[in-house]
Amino acid sequence: MSLNLAILWHMHQPYYYDPLKNKFMLPWVRLHATKDYLDMLLILKKFPELKITFNLVPSLLKQLIEYEKGVTDIFFEHSIIPAEELNDEQKAFILENFFLANWKTMIYPFPRYRQLLEKRGKIYGDPIKISKKFTPQEFRDIQVFFNLVWIDPLHREKDDFLRELQKKQLNFTEEEKKLLLEKHIEIIRQIIPSYREMAKSGQIELSISPFYHPILPLIYDNYKAKECMPNATLPKFNFKAPEDAKIQIDKAIFFFEEIFGFKPQGMWPSEGAVSEEVIRLIAQSGINWIATDEEILSKSINEKFRTGENLTNPSILYKMYEFEGVKIFFRDRILSDLIGFVYSNWDAQKAVDDFMKRIYFHKGSGIVTVILDGENCWEYYEKDGNTFLEKLYGSLHKCKDIKTVTFSEYIKQNHSQPLRKIFPGSWIYANFSIWIGHEEDNTSWDYLYKVREDLISYQKENPERDLSNAWEEIYISEGSDWNWWYGDEHYTETKEVFDEIYRHHLMSVYLKINKEPPSFLYIPISRKMREIKPEIEPKGFIYPKIDGKVTGYFEWLEAGRFNLQRMGGSMHRSESLFAYLYYGFNRESLFLRLDPFSSLKDLEDLRIQIQIIEPRRIKIVYNNIKAQLAEVFFQENEIWVKKNEIDSVIFDQIFEIEIPFEILSIGQEEKIYLFIEVFKNSYLIDRAPIIGFIKIHIPPKDFDKLMWF
Repeated sequence: MSLNLAILWHMHQPYYYDPLKNKFMLPWVRLHATKDYLDMLLILKKFPELKITFNLVPSLLKQLIEYEKGVTDIFFEHSIIPAEELNDEQKAFILENFFLANWKTMIYPFPRYRQLLEKRGKIYGDPIKISKKFTPQEFRDIQVFFNLVWIDPLHREKDDFLRELQKKQLNFTEEEKKLLLEKHIEIIRQIIPSYREMAKSGQIELSISPFYHPILPLIYDNYKAKECMPNATLPKFNFKAPEDAKIQIDKAIFFFEEIFGFKPQGMWPSEGAVSEEVIRLIAQSGINWIATDEEILSKSINEKFRTGENLTNPSILYKMYEFEGVKIFFRDRILSDLIGFVYSNWDAQKAVDDFMKRIYFHKGSGIVTVILDGENCWEYYEKDGNTFLEKLYGSLHKCKDIKTVTFSEYIKQNHSQPLRKIFPGSWIYANFSIWIGHEEDNTSWDYLYKVREDLISYQKENPERDLSNAWEEIYISEGSDWNWWYGDEHYTETKEVFDEIYRHHLMSVYLKINKEPPSFLYIPISRKMREIKPEIEPKGFIYPKIDGKVTGYFEWLEAGRFNLQRMGGSMHRSESLFAYLYYGFNRESLFLRLDPFSSLKDLEDLRIQIQIIEPRRIKIVYNNIKAQLAEVFFQENEIWVKKNEIDSVIFDQIFEIEIPFEILSIGQEEKIYLFIEVFKNSYLIDRAPIIGFIKIHIPPKDFDKLMWF
């Protein structure tokens, strides 16, 4: 009696688009597109009798389409710059970020790339200083290598240009770099048509996740977490939006049908997260089957079927179940995690033999469900997992006792067993602890709650307005990936980027209804990124001449100073227009000064905005670099009211402004929390400090005497 095997590869990336910067802030959709999505089909095509399921998250598909239409990412922009034209910050960005690849499998196989990594240093200091050691040719080679190794070996081997580029190894040209980046877009354009074609052939089934990959049970009601995490500290506000959960499901189905021309039958709920309420919503949408983790089954039926890794009762796990009319498959956690996290360190044939032995041991038991990420694990495998997959598919193809099936195919030929209840949880620990319970997670939920409530209130006051764009920002903000990086469970070099993109989507809700974002959205959620300390503290009163020039050495000598070049990640620094932020005061006024990296005279129509978020909301707006005037606005009942003007302001070689305390209605020894933003054509192009805010303690009248003694 043959055993049925259903393999599902889950293809997903967070929505990296920043609505305030009008670009993708991270490159992983583009780079996984060139490395993983197409080659997974090319390998499978060699084994036409095998059946596999691919789960495509709509937010990933949306980004692939946006790349086709010309939206770009900050890594692409740094790749395309001619090496001779790179400035210091761009060079630092490249040195910090263009070795973001698995060193063992993606860098070390290329001697020249490894040499450049070792020249930079695996552990390194100031990247701007280090960049002085590199020639323009070396920077160009780094640009090319980074974008080359993120193309799958299959593409590099079959494409004449890529094959020759790989052989060349060094001294790449700007023309070769340009052609390489064009190959990226060329590969991206093939992905969706290839999945459409292969789905029509019947060899693969395509399933979906909710549109922006939300944790559906928590969107439905985030206090649901108490059922599986009774001791958890939950957010202050109970976020409860069943209608949003339904929209995330229905939007996904509609979008999928628009692209592929047919309705999906199955769904991998984001992170395998389920609850009874959510499954009922899925049933209403016409989805026939879902899948989740084996631990959910164990807790739902209150029965254990493993002793350690050993499956003691496979007939329980290897079965199709049903709840509220929806068929449910429970993944074999051990088999899935072996591919995802273990086999990459094994010889490919040994790994395949082990996998086949484990499955064969349970032949005749029903259906084995293996579900895992179909992209991230492969960079840890030799040749991007191609060798392992070809050997695995080859062994499955030869084995007559194991039949690969799609989930919909299995449903048509087999009966299901009803479940009386579903335990709420995800594939990780059968709970939601990754996404709720930590201080940072809870803060993000409370931010989302407040913004959504404000949008609902505005909608009630303006029933005639089309607010679909504002609601789209809410749905994006409901994605699971933001909270994946909040808290202490996971680490990424780009945590501050995720934090900023998340808050920018929430800010964008207000911008789309012509309202000012509330002050809390300007404060990073990550605890490490809130108050930014100055490089130099103020030492005494200052009395600078506000003329837009560095008039004399002593003018700002006693001021505090922030070195903006040392703040935030290189992703931020490479975009920064300003090198330093000075601040100081005397008895009557606060002084601020911004020093550009280079002349900004060619940048017209800049808007410089000083945001004071405590002790009260104040906005000081300098609208044009030629102007000699700044307007002062106070927020009253969520409306900005102009209160005054400041004429002691100028932007020439540097930006300088004197702000009388009397205008701010702020007294001695109060604390001011502020940051400065720079806009061009309504897009945010810079911020000082780059993340967080600065705190200025207004001094007593005898501050200068205290500092003297």
